[in-house]
This record gives sequence, C-alpha cells and structure tokens, in this order.
Amino acid sequence: MSDTDEAYEAVERLDYLDRQESDRPGFDRRAFLRRTALTGVAAGSVSTILAACGSSASSGGGSTSVFGSHPSYKFVFVNHVTTNPFFTPTQYGIADACKLLGCSYQWTGSENSDVNQMVNALNSAVTAKADGIAVSLIDLHAFNAPVEKALAAGMPVVAYNADAPTNKRLSYIGQDLKLAGEKMGERIVSAVGSGEVGLFIATPGSANLQPRIEGVEKAVRSSGKPITTHSVATGAAVAGEQSTIEAFYQSHKSAKGLYSVDGGSTESLAKVMQKLGLRGKVHAGGFDLTEQTIKLLGEGFIDFTIDQQPYLQGFLPTLQLFLYKVSNSQTGPFEANTGLKFVTKETVEPYVAKSRYEGTTTAAAVVK
Repeated sequence: MSDTDEAYEAVERLDYLDRQESDRPGFDRRAFLRRTALTGVAAGSVSTILAACGSSASSGGGSTSVFGSHPSYKFVFVNHVTTNPFFTPTQYGIADACKLLGCSYQWTGSENSDVNQMVNALNSAVTAKADGIAVSLIDLHAFNAPVEKALAAGMPVVAYNADAPTNKRLSYIGQDLKLAGEKMGERIVSAVGSGEVGLFIATPGSANLQPRIEGVEKAVRSSGKPITTHSVATGAAVAGEQSTIEAFYQSHKSAKGLYSVDGGSTESLAKVMQKLGLRGKVHAGGFDLTEQTIKLLGEGFIDFTIDQQPYLQGFLPTLQLFLYKVSNSQTGPFEANTGLKFVTKETVEPYVAKSRYEGTTTAAAVVK
C-alpha cells in the first residue's frame, strides 16, 4: 500500500469514528483532519494523527465505537490441562478476541486434570469477582455448586471443550463429543471390518473424552461386526503416551486398527505408526491437529484426524461473555458446536501452513 493510499484509508477511518459526533461551531474537524493527513504523508504523520485522534486501532480494536464505553472486562478461563499444546490455539483465540474487544483474561486450572485444583481456581475467580468465567466441565458434578455460586453473584459462566448435562452454565462451546465418537466408530467399522482394535484415551472418565470413546464403542457394537475393542489409558502427560501405545501394539500384533480419542494420544499414535513401520499394515486415526499430527497424516501414517476447531473454543466464549456484560444479559450465550471435520491425507494441505488457528505460530497473518 502506498503512503497516499494509507493516508486515504486513515481518513476514512477517522470519518467513521466521527460519524456520531457533532462538529464544533467554527471548526470543521473532518476537513482539518483530511487536509492534515493528506499533506502530512511525506512527514510520516498518518500514524501520529491516528493516535492523537483516538484511533480504534490502539484502543482494543474499536470496541468502544461499536458497543459504547465499557470497562476493561477480565475473564477467567479454567482449564484441565493448562500446558497441553492442544489449547495453544484456544489461548490465541482468547487473546485475539480480547484484543478486538478491549478486555483481558487469566488462564488457570490444572496441568494434569486435577478436578480439585480446577474447582479451587473456579472459586478463586468468584472470590476475585471476575467479570465472566469459562470452564471446561470435565467432571459431571464437581463444578455444579461453584458455577451456581458464580451465577448467583451475577457472574456469567459458560462451558467450553467439555460439558456436564446437569450444570447450570449459560452455554456450551465445543464439539458434540459423543456424536464425534460415533462417527469415528463408523469409520473404524468400515476400515477394519473384523479383528482387534486398540482405543487410546488419556484420562478415562473425563467428561471431555469419555463420551467419545463411548460413542466409538456404541457404533462398533451397533454394526454387528466381529470387532473386539480394547480401551487403553495413556495418561494426561504427553511424554508417556507414546510408550503406552507402543507397548499395547507389541502385545497385540494382530490388531487391525489403532485409534485415539484425544490430541496427545493421536500424535503419539502417529509416531508409533512411523517408528514401527505400520503404514499400510494397520489402520489408525484420532483427534485434533498438532503440528506433528498434521505432518504424519500428510505422510500417510494415520488415515484421518478429526478437527474440533480449538481456536473457536477460546474466541467464542470470550465473545459470549463480553456480549453478556455489555448488554446486561440481554444477549451473549448460545450453544456453539465447533465442529466435526474429518481431515485426511487428501484434505490436510490447508493445515500445513502455520497459523494461530492451529497454534503453530505466534504471528497474526492471513493464511495463504
């Protein structure tokens, strides 16, 4: 973009900001800004003018000009595996929404799915009078009381990534987990037909994963095919998942399929397939799109992975909480299914480019 084009763009932005303002008698502010911007290009003054006149670019993405003057809300996200790479794009989604809306956030919870730690973090957010809370409801009952306490105190609470049917949260943003498992199960039946299949899950019983593996098992049973499934816990720590999966296969070398229901186990499974030379010999698939999963899927070591758009699981809760606050509860919360998309070797190409949407780069850019 040329300096002149930049100047005209700046003027248009200033015109937009001034639409709802009355000009002072005897002073045409727009004419002054237009003349100053267009004549000041050579001196590099456009950015200075924008800053001096309160450009939305430097004040939370212009949320005040859209929604009116509002506090800088602070939202708390309670997570079950705070350092897991799956949630890197989720945090980017939160950060990007906060930048657009002029708010801030705290990322807290547990590193290893410790429900007590998560409940403590949730209670701390209530005590600190957070403007809104998003929580991954990995336990069906443990979060009910603290969520009700937050709601009673006027704090909006939404669930993301995992949900609990009896919880009174205002909305859920995430995948339909059981349906995702059932669809995976249908793929397994079609690919394998008969024989043994290993199913890997990081934390059995966790409400963000258990519905998936139950969905897989339901689909396999409903098919009537002679398939025997083995459920194997791999643990919440990514480092131990690969050895667990490898050990299973070494003791079940007749297995025709190996499948994971979480992102960490899926990456580890793909690495096992590569290490043991199982491409073309054993069917495999899983969930989520870590950088290594994308690479190994492209090389054919697994048949598919399922995208649930983790970026949206951060962006949408932030947007919902913000709208709830600025509208005084008139709008905001809504159920949001972030998707069930099978990604294969043939369709993985768009994911190869590094982006914040997959957590593979910190840079903000249009994906080419």
